[in-house]
Amino acid sequence: MLTVVGCQRSVVLNYWITWLYKGLLLSVLVLMLADCDNSQPPTRPQDLCSVFKEKPGWYRQAKKSEARWGTSVPVMMAIMYQESCFRQDVRPPRRWFWIIPLPRKSSAYGYAQAQDAVWGEYLKEAGGWFSSRKNFGDAIDFIGWYNHKSHRINKVSLQQADQLYLNYHEGWRGFRKQHWKSKKWLQKTAKKIQSQAAKYQVQLGKCHL
Repeated sequence: MLTVVGCQRSVVLNYWITWLYKGLLLSVLVLMLADCDNSQPPTRPQDLCSVFKEKPGWYRQAKKSEARWGTSVPVMMAIMYQESCFRQDVRPPRRWFWIIPLPRKSSAYGYAQAQDAVWGEYLKEAGGWFSSRKNFGDAIDFIGWYNHKSHRINKVSLQQADQLYLNYHEGWRGFRKQHWKSKKWLQKTAKKIQSQAAKYQVQLGKCHL
């Protein structure tokens, strides 16, 4: 038989359990709503000011990666724009044989189109337990980390968006072996990214963020 004190303690305990449960549900709901909002790509991806005004959290996260790894925001954003058009869950297209789905050509995924192996390397060296390729902050940090290693390994300037992208696409070893020289389409894409980064730089200089 419960004493009066025991009953009071039970009531208080139940109150706190209920309060914590409701708080947890509310937190999950807020995170889900925020994720739904952030999952939508910016409406004007070619205009960096518009992108950051629409998604102010992205600017803070991009600046954080810039401070950590040294690549400018315009260069990182130009690479991400090329890779995913700022879509969080994009993957390479899957081929089909009749009704049978075939493997995708690569494991690239998310904002940065990071593949499984190099993403795993990033997690070991610089990421956290809960880092995700679908999270913009983690993806932009990955791009900064990758460029930092391209600079360290292959002596590429952090201001050369085209050379950084060639490393990004071909890998550090592939870049050194100059595989990209036989790929005119890739060289054209790298120059396109260099041009986009320059446009982003001009736009960012006129922003009031």
